[in-house]
Amino acid sequence: MAAHRAGDEVITAVIVDDHAAISAGVSAWCAEAAPPIDLIDAGERLADVWTGPGAAADVVIFDLELVPGRPDFGELRRLVHSGRRVVVYSQHTDDATAIKCVDLGALAYLTKREGPEHLVTAIRAAARGEPYTAPSLSGALAADQSPDRPRLSQRETEVLRAWFVSSSKDLVAAKLNITVKTVETYIARVRVKYANVGRAARTKSDLVTRAIDDGVITLAELNQTLDHTEATL
Repeated sequence: MAAHRAGDEVITAVIVDDHAAISAGVSAWCAEAAPPIDLIDAGERLADVWTGPGAAADVVIFDLELVPGRPDFGELRRLVHSGRRVVVYSQHTDDATAIKCVDLGALAYLTKREGPEHLVTAIRAAARGEPYTAPSLSGALAADQSPDRPRLSQRETEVLRAWFVSSSKDLVAAKLNITVKTVETYIARVRVKYANVGRAARTKSDLVTRAIDDGVITLAELNQTLDHTEATL
């Protein structure tokens, strides 16, 4: 698993894409970023993500379709489950593909129509273990009509994510500058929304499971918090 960096240290990313022009463009964007991002070009060689310099990269920029007509959701799942932080950069513009990638744990989904202002920002967010919602993904999420997916507001999602990585609601309240009662109200609303779509979440553990399934938070983010907590004990 990659050693994720913080602060002013250089972010490293490895790009897996079978189009040399795309890789060259992303490389130029990363070099021109301030501060620059160190990009490793793996071409279409998936093995280079797991060995050599690519294995230690903070972020994987993943072209979903290395074989024409065959989106590789299985490889995306494998990357996420191994703890890699993935930004999907794809030619697919349909909402269903974007939603599926987020459901599988990608921290960002961007189409290749979206330029450096979004891709560079997504890479930096992913290096911190944080999701980034580009315009294409924002539209996909807004249009998502999955009957079993509750419609959480931005604030509900923010409170939920903060609660999952905090040891108490008091800490969440302090972090978000709201009262504990307000935190409890937002969490109660989320429970009701999940119950209304037939996915009751009566405990915090239940809510974590639902949130992971729906892409609200990733296992990598939860594990990072756990690792940090253990390191400070």
